[in-house]
Amino acid sequence: MLRDAALVAGKDLRIEVRSRVALNQVGPFALVVLLLFAFALDPDRGVLREATPGLFWIAVLLSTLLVVQRSYGIEAADAGRDALRLTGLDPAGVFLGKASAVFVVLALLEVALAAGVWLMYDADFAGWPVLLVAAATATVGLVAAGTVYGALAAGLRVRETLLPLLFLPVVAPVMIGGTRAFAAALDGSTGEGWRWCALLGTFAVAYVALGMLLFEPLLEDS
Repeated sequence: MLRDAALVAGKDLRIEVRSRVALNQVGPFALVVLLLFAFALDPDRGVLREATPGLFWIAVLLSTLLVVQRSYGIEAADAGRDALRLTGLDPAGVFLGKASAVFVVLALLEVALAAGVWLMYDADFAGWPVLLVAAATATVGLVAAGTVYGALAAGLRVRETLLPLLFLPVVAPVMIGGTRAFAAALDGSTGEGWRWCALLGTFAVAYVALGMLLFEPLLEDS
């Protein structure tokens, strides 16, 4: 399973490196989202600082939708999804591989977004250990749910609009936990931040486990 996951992740990451879609399109889009919020809330810097955690995760959420759609879009042409099914790879390995590739892309985007938040929002990352753990666990939850619902919507004609409708309600707890952990870290309340990180870890494990169980029928029906 892990070997199959490494093969799928390597394939998706090589395609991403060659196409540079995340670098040339998704990254600038996420930064523009942060910039627009900065312009909208700039007259009141206090409000902007208080809204920083939520704005950061909104940008990450929108980027997740784009990256997940891209992950399945590259297999839509030339019957790539059918070829993936015929390889005989472990479906759980395929799930882990695609999720790992999306995680790597999102992690790089989050580094750029954190730099943007620091420059534009004057954020203080004093509680950076909490921020790192919260970002990692929340991203795992987003990626696992996105990979499952991306496979569900991939074979449908209205997948571009259906994926957000399916995905957003499921990841609402992850968004809340990530925002609260981010806010606690910025305020110096690391004890509260670690509690939110524990909750995010629970959701991450649950979403990954469900994804490994459900991905085989989704892959066959997509």
